Amino acid sequence: MTSLRSRLFQAIAVIVVLCVGLTLALGLLLTRRAVDQATLEDVAHQATLIAERERVAISPFTYLEPLRPYLRRQHEIYHTTAAGLPETAQRLLRRGESAKGSVTFGHTRYFFAAQPVEPGHPFVLLRPKSVTSSQWSPFVWALLIAALAGSALAAAAALLLSRRIAGPVHRVAQAAGLLARGTTPDPVPVAGAAELRTLAVAFNDLADQLQRAREAERSFLLSVSHELKTPLTAIRGWAEALSEGAVDAQDAAETVAAEAARLERLVRDLLDLARMNRTDFSVHPSDVDLAEIAADAVRRYQQQAAAFGVELSAVSDGEALAVADADRVLQVVSNLVENALRLTPRGGEVRVVTAPGLLRVEDTGPGLKPEDRTRAFERFYLHERYGRERPVGTGLGLAIVKELTEAMGGRVDVVSEPGHLTAFTVRLPVAVAATVTAV
Repeated sequence: MTSLRSRLFQAIAVIVVLCVGLTLALGLLLTRRAVDQATLEDVAHQATLIAERERVAISPFTYLEPLRPYLRRQHEIYHTTAAGLPETAQRLLRRGESAKGSVTFGHTRYFFAAQPVEPGHPFVLLRPKSVTSSQWSPFVWALLIAALAGSALAAAAALLLSRRIAGPVHRVAQAAGLLARGTTPDPVPVAGAAELRTLAVAFNDLADQLQRAREAERSFLLSVSHELKTPLTAIRGWAEALSEGAVDAQDAAETVAAEAARLERLVRDLLDLARMNRTDFSVHPSDVDLAEIAADAVRRYQQQAAAFGVELSAVSDGEALAVADADRVLQVVSNLVENALRLTPRGGEVRVVTAPGLLRVEDTGPGLKPEDRTRAFERFYLHERYGRERPVGTGLGLAIVKELTEAMGGRVDVVSEPGHLTAFTVRLPVAVAATVTAV
């Protein structure tokens, strides 16, 4: 496969050859014309001098014979008649005017210059055109030497230019090969023309994003595999113990059911995230009442709250209008309530507070430290941070909350006083003019 450098060099070389060839051809043509013109002027000047002498001579053309040897040395001949000259030249001579140009006698082309001397007897000086070849040959060689020197210089410049262009591209190609094989390459130097610098910057950004994506994927797979392995191991262990008669059937059933629910929740969260990462994920906003959705969520989790020994309630002053997707809002509230119930100690309280465009879930659980609040919505962060200290979930619930809230045009944040109050606040677009106030 031909390299980019070779193709660039070949393309530039072809262009240079064509340009040099065209320049050389035009140069030779113009040089030939200039030499021919100079030769014609020289013949005309010489003819004028001789004709002037003959006009004042007592007997014109009598003393021309001695000039023949001198004219012969210059390969010149003369005539004293206009016969054979072009018709235009003959008319000029009949009017007593001089004429010059080219004419063919026999098989030879001549430059001619004609001057009127006597009526019907002009002086015509002829010089073969072949004589001029020796006069413009030095110009031809000079042009050829200049063309060769220019071609050599252009070839060197083409080689350097092709290296300068292809070098950065080659470095990017090598780095891309390493990236494709799973190896993180060193950053590509940002150098060269603007387009090459843009290419290098774009590739470095791509490599950096891909590296972060690989790290996130690895962390994701490790976390998910761990979360999947735990309930599966428990289910398998209890099933084996039950088959051996080592445990009570009721205890085994309850444990397997709980672990299956945990596994189901993890799979559901993963599917939700997968859907949200698709380009065709969409929400369907409409006018909704956040107070009504909050009450529905509280009814759903009332039994679970009673089992945990936690008081769960919905607080609202009336309608809490917003523009959102009702199903997605319910999912957001459910995730926040489920997290709050799991973390709130027995005897604690969880409240779902609503107002126009606002939904807040408060709990009296252990809360978050200041350094954890900015990263609370990152996937698996809180799971990795508190997995051994608290009964955390899959580590995906808050990430889903953030994704859904932003998809509906809102935002979510958290404030926390560890041990006293932790509040996750979701703010959504308001359907009508209303003031968002905290209750």
